[in-house]
Amino acid sequence: MKEIENKVRRLKEIETRWQKEWEKNKIFEANPDKNREKFFITFPFPYINGLPHLGSAFTILRVDIMARYKRMKGYNVLFPQGWHATGGPIVSSARRIKDGDKRKIEELKDMGINENDIRKFEDPSYWVFYFMKEWKSDFRRYGLSIDWRREFFTTSLNKYYSKFVEWQYHKLKELNLIGKGSHPVVWCPKEKKVVGDHDRPDEYAGITPTEATIIKFKTKEGYVMPALTYRPETVFGATNLWIHPNYDYYIVEVDGENWIANDYIAEELGDQKHRVKIKGKISPRELIGKKAINPINGKEVLILPASFVKPDEGTGVVMSVPAHAPYDFIALEQLKKNTAILKGFDIKINEILELSPIIVMTSDKISDIPAASIIKRLGIKNQEDVEKLEKATKELYSIEYYKGIMVDGLGKYSKKKASEAREVVKKHLIESNSALKLYTLPSKVYCRCGARTHIKYVENQWFLLYSNREWKEKAKEAVKHMNFFPQNLRNEFLKLIDWINDWAFTHMKELGTPLPWDKDWVIESLSDSTIYMAYYTISHYLQGLDENMLKPELFDYVFLGNGDINKVSSITGLGKKTIEKMRQEFLYWYPLDLRISGKDLMQNHLVFFILHHVAIFGKDLWPRGIGINGWVLLNGEKMAKSTGNFITLRQALDYWGADATRWAEVMAGADPGYEDANFESNIAEKAVEELNLFLDVIKRSYNKGREEKREIDKWFESVLNSTIHEVTAYMEETKFKSALIKAYYELQNKYRWYIRRSKNPTSLSQRNTSRLLR
Repeated sequence: MKEIENKVRRLKEIETRWQKEWEKNKIFEANPDKNREKFFITFPFPYINGLPHLGSAFTILRVDIMARYKRMKGYNVLFPQGWHATGGPIVSSARRIKDGDKRKIEELKDMGINENDIRKFEDPSYWVFYFMKEWKSDFRRYGLSIDWRREFFTTSLNKYYSKFVEWQYHKLKELNLIGKGSHPVVWCPKEKKVVGDHDRPDEYAGITPTEATIIKFKTKEGYVMPALTYRPETVFGATNLWIHPNYDYYIVEVDGENWIANDYIAEELGDQKHRVKIKGKISPRELIGKKAINPINGKEVLILPASFVKPDEGTGVVMSVPAHAPYDFIALEQLKKNTAILKGFDIKINEILELSPIIVMTSDKISDIPAASIIKRLGIKNQEDVEKLEKATKELYSIEYYKGIMVDGLGKYSKKKASEAREVVKKHLIESNSALKLYTLPSKVYCRCGARTHIKYVENQWFLLYSNREWKEKAKEAVKHMNFFPQNLRNEFLKLIDWINDWAFTHMKELGTPLPWDKDWVIESLSDSTIYMAYYTISHYLQGLDENMLKPELFDYVFLGNGDINKVSSITGLGKKTIEKMRQEFLYWYPLDLRISGKDLMQNHLVFFILHHVAIFGKDLWPRGIGINGWVLLNGEKMAKSTGNFITLRQALDYWGADATRWAEVMAGADPGYEDANFESNIAEKAVEELNLFLDVIKRSYNKGREEKREIDKWFESVLNSTIHEVTAYMEETKFKSALIKAYYELQNKYRWYIRRSKNPTSLSQRNTSRLLR
């Protein structure tokens, strides 16, 4: 134990010495140089409501590696960093501290905060300034090559950045890309607020309101059995309805009709302009065996029990389409084989045995009964085989949702593409009062306060018109010319741009920049962080200025080249020389060459980043590249504070030092692609050994070679050249793990061969050489 501590201490001493030298000589401060090609790279600014962990450290390390590599290649590299504080999480956390929330207080103590300082965190602004300082400290220790002159943070606490955000939204309003009205948002019923991605735990990020259809199956007893679906065109294939046999359902009056559903959907419908009243409960035994009418064809369908039904999701009632839904198919087959399940219910066994899948669509990918084919191929045995059933469902859904063709015999819907039939069927059912449209969440989403969220219509909401077709086409044009790492991301982004819909970009009672023309609203966290890469290019000029100098005309001139510099100088009070310097610095660094991010930001921030750039800037200033990586596991398991499987960056730096931590982070990566990485503690420990051995070898072998060049030396020189060639290719593709393996581990094998066959090897001790080359 003492030996490893000494080795870590040795590494830390070297790290500290060189970090001081970097700072003293300002080697990462990048200024325009017309004689050098530039490379501008960024990392999405992190949300500063806690300390950095290994996940954020993994992604920003990838940025730093590319920045350092490009500098070694002769580029003039700009790698700036800012901080994100916009939104509700910090306000919510400060409120919880004020309320004496023991769990939140313990979280602060676990981060090393003195108990006497806890009360200071009742003020949201204290969170911002405290954690901004702590993140910066950890990033410095981590050895990141950042130009800290350009550092800034968001929210109205930073008047300079708020002026920039205001300018951006004036531009979008001028372009008619902003609207106002009723809009569906993710809502916390406990805290009574909109829940953005930063207001929820990481695993729920990116889940947005999705349009669904609730189809009404009516019973002769006067109840509506409402089934939520994303594929209303499959209603032709409904053979029965499923409910959970052990869940007491609610009788919910919805717009004058008595529905059988759960209380979750009742609350969601109530927040989407429907008249809702919960009248009581009803046992599933009173429903199972009854029949309801399929509104598309007037046929009766049985209400049957199924254990796979999640009674608190959707309405709690499932429309069974066994030909096209693996869960439905397997449940029906199980029921036929084990009719004892039906004991005690008023159901004729023959009615169950006569139920057969009804094929309503075909595709060129699957023949026969689609659900049956996939179930057979995957070897699914029963409803409890959830993992395989989920896989089967997603596979069949992706095929039929986009490429399905309706079969003959469906009247006006025959031979239509499933995507076309979906809209026509939905329209027909809604107009005949046999269905309604609902916005919901495709999976459960929880607020950071612990409450389950739902979708609510917020009135007089401001939103970005991402549904604008012309705007989408410009974004797609940008994507077609961008570099993506990995390359298959291009198609993903094209799909995401098609998918994205209007976005509610203002919230209330949160930290952020007030909307300039309606100051009751604050611009939310994803929407104030779309083009701030441009702000980096001039942020160091703005610090210390009077905020009133930052007029829209200044940003118009600097970022768009619009206006007369004499008038801009007169309006702002800034000298023409300073204004022109800002303009030229922006033009030198822009466009952004590469933005590396975690995959959780693909469907929101990174799509917004592209859309806002193409809306405001000319084509020559559109982003050039995006790199994506997965999340980070710790020793093969998900990182979670609740389980104790969690390490902050600070802890890693204390345990192993910066270089060994960086080594282990690189080795955690998945090349290529954006699969999840896996940080292994034992790799960090081995890295400490590797680095110390390497230092020993360098120290003992320095200047101990020979002058004479032999054939074996020429061979090894060629090995070095080919290795450089391969590693360069890996580095350009952001395959940093592959680069490390090739440049260090594989090269060692070649070096060992070289040493053993050299007639006059260096005077390295055989012991240290063999250990290094093991």
